[in-house]
Amino acid sequence: MTGPTAPLSEGALAEAAATTPARVRDLAAGGVLRPHEDGSFERSDIARIRVADALEASGIPFDGIATAVADGTLSFDFVGTMLPEVGYVPGMDMAGFARDHGVPWTLVASSLVRFGLPVPGETEPIREDDAAVFPSAAAALGLGLPEEALVRFSRLVGESLRRLADAQVQLFDAAMVRPMIEAGLPEMGVLENAAQMGRALQPLMEDLFLWVFRRHQEHAIVETVIEHIEGALDRAGVVSKRDERPPAISFLDLSGFTRLTETKGDHAAAELAGSLAELVQDAAHRNRGEPVKFLGDGVMFHFGDPADAVVCALELVDGARHAGLPPAHVGIHAGPVVYRDGDYFGRTVNLAARIADKAGPHEVFVSTDLADACASRLDRTRFEPAGEFELKGVTGPIAVWRAVRDERSDR
Repeated sequence: MTGPTAPLSEGALAEAAATTPARVRDLAAGGVLRPHEDGSFERSDIARIRVADALEASGIPFDGIATAVADGTLSFDFVGTMLPEVGYVPGMDMAGFARDHGVPWTLVASSLVRFGLPVPGETEPIREDDAAVFPSAAAALGLGLPEEALVRFSRLVGESLRRLADAQVQLFDAAMVRPMIEAGLPEMGVLENAAQMGRALQPLMEDLFLWVFRRHQEHAIVETVIEHIEGALDRAGVVSKRDERPPAISFLDLSGFTRLTETKGDHAAAELAGSLAELVQDAAHRNRGEPVKFLGDGVMFHFGDPADAVVCALELVDGARHAGLPPAHVGIHAGPVVYRDGDYFGRTVNLAARIADKAGPHEVFVSTDLADACASRLDRTRFEPAGEFELKGVTGPIAVWRAVRDERSDR
């Protein structure tokens, strides 16, 4: 791969951009590209060619583009700063590269779809960044990872990173670019300045994203390891020391939240999230609870007293209904927890989350341990059997109780 600052000949640029020398000459004549005095080009011209191709594909004639460049309405100078200088591997098509690295083309195509990326034809040239990832895919297959699992993983990664990328760009556009344009500054000048700022911020943002990912990854690893160890001890008959008033973990979820936001859009999702946050903060503060983290369509809480967790859960279910939020449901379990870096994890957390999954709209489900720890101290609340459920990581079915607010105090 040619260094990022090394000039390219007309032919080399055409090859790197998967186009023809004649196309390069036309773009240079139209002002899209600005060759050096010796006729050479910059690698950033690869991005300019891509943008010009996209404009023409959208229906804008090349003559119109050239005219706009000539009269100063349009400039491609900022494009090379804003977009990566990624070209194509000379003389290699997608299917051939995949075959040479032992990666089935069907897996490549299906993974690209689930990543949310365009799928090129098998005979189209392969991008340099795609080529850099293919060996990793081959290595993953060599580890014996099931193809089905890889496909599921790629779908999750693609959707999560697409939303993150969209959010980053839209934030920058809304906070920086549009206000300057609306203030009357020339659009091309604004884009040029924005490109320079974006290039300076990019390494910082990538470091931030990687840091957040690694922190979440570390937590997930520790949580999974603790779960396996606690499961092994449970199967071996090792019982945790019982606390008469253990802490409680609860999970609140909004039924149908994802479907609703997909129908009404991200703006509606943001409004719902704001309403949920306000409801959660008020109820948690009133009941001596701590919202540990928001999880998109729900919240995880920690309570020092399990009775407070039940009262808060019942208030939240009612509050969500009155606030016009989707129906809420809650799962609560009491027991020892592991605290680290502002978060809680361990068997108690896992069971609370899985109990929440069993609750239906407007329901508060609790474990026997939770009910035993606070039933005698709750007024106008009783626990009625909700059934026995098989929960992941638990040996045998466990009894689950439904918390109900009424005038009775017996369980």
